Amino acid sequence: MKTFFAFVMVALLSLSQSAYAQKPLDVQILKTAAGIEVWLVEDHSLPVVTMNFSFEGGLINDPIDKPGVAKMVSILLDEGAGELRSQVFQSQLSNNAINLSFTPGRDAFHGTLKTVTKNRDLAFSLLQLALTQPRFDNDAVERMRDANLASIKDDMGNPAWLSARTFNGVVFEGHYYALPGAGTLESVPRITRRDLVDFVKTQFTLSGLRVSIVGDISKDEASLLIDKTFAALPATGPQKTDAQPAELQHQDKTIMLPLDTPQTYIATALPAVARNDANWHTAVVMNYILGGGSFDARLMREVREKRGLTYGIYSALLNMKYGNILQITLSTSNDKAQEALSVIRSELQRMANEGVTDSELADAKSYLIGSLPLELASTSDIANVLSSLQRDGLAPSYLTEREKAIKSVSADDVKKLAAQLLDPAKMTTILVGQPEGINVDTLLDSAPGLPAPTDSNR
Repeated sequence: MKTFFAFVMVALLSLSQSAYAQKPLDVQILKTAAGIEVWLVEDHSLPVVTMNFSFEGGLINDPIDKPGVAKMVSILLDEGAGELRSQVFQSQLSNNAINLSFTPGRDAFHGTLKTVTKNRDLAFSLLQLALTQPRFDNDAVERMRDANLASIKDDMGNPAWLSARTFNGVVFEGHYYALPGAGTLESVPRITRRDLVDFVKTQFTLSGLRVSIVGDISKDEASLLIDKTFAALPATGPQKTDAQPAELQHQDKTIMLPLDTPQTYIATALPAVARNDANWHTAVVMNYILGGGSFDARLMREVREKRGLTYGIYSALLNMKYGNILQITLSTSNDKAQEALSVIRSELQRMANEGVTDSELADAKSYLIGSLPLELASTSDIANVLSSLQRDGLAPSYLTEREKAIKSVSADDVKKLAAQLLDPAKMTTILVGQPEGINVDTLLDSAPGLPAPTDSNR
């Protein structure tokens, strides 16, 4: 029976893709009786409802000496709530085609609820219990603690994960962004039930709540269910106020974590612009041409196609509440790492000096404008996009205004921004592996925030 309902949910969500891809979005902004703002896209063509919600906070609410509390809460909220112990709660979800998940992010604690219409009331009731009456039973806590520790141990043997952990720990050194989100082998065993309960009291408050809901539900139905689910939460809670801007650390430095592996994992960081910066859309276009797009991106063409130094290389804009960076990632054989880095620096300098061609600019605009409808192809896609807009402080009208903003970017705009941002002397470089011929400024004993490798934790 469980498998059947899961199949039904997948089939309905797949069918919904064509329904949403063929018509413009009508985003309604509602205010419930309890004063909660909700973004609603109403569509009754399929019996599916998806809701995304988030609370300001996330990993920032971890105790500084106990990273991993937010992660533990996220994997325990559906392990029993109210009078329902773990097995019963989980059965209610699986037997009724209800998908409930939680994810702690750097700046917000996110949740997603997906359900078929006939089980909608039950789905929202289970979510309300999870947020307001999580059980945190000892057996469930210990089971999920063991699962989290096992995952951390597995990650510590994964070069790609070690590269990401080293990147975060180095680039954001001194900031809470540098902490291991899942916790460590030392911190997770020290997390108590009291830590979990205190986190919930701090995290789940109405003042930081954002809600978007998409699918087979009316305005009145949505308002009632949202209030039933969230209105009983505290209006505010104790919030950390000591978070400072996350300035990019170790600029013009190369930091290496030695690892016995045939590949060197490379991650670099440059300062970037904030989401609300006037140059944001210019940065999006610039990044696409540099390495954020297809095989026509400059880094992919120069590093992979022309020289065969890597299977893939990508750039991305990482935008957070307290910091913004442009990241470049790739892996290459140890003997090719030096050449790959040299090409990256050369391409950064070339774009800063010369800008981009008219053809590159036109192709980038065409893709970026044409890709948005593909990001609005299902209830889940739409809910994700709306949630991002909410967290970025944008209005639903951005969905129509974005095309004009992208079209307005000129080659001169890109050249000016590239000259400002793409300076190799501002780049922090993280290496994990055994690269040959590279001068390293700092050699690490272990990934930041983690113990030095031993036979017991490898």
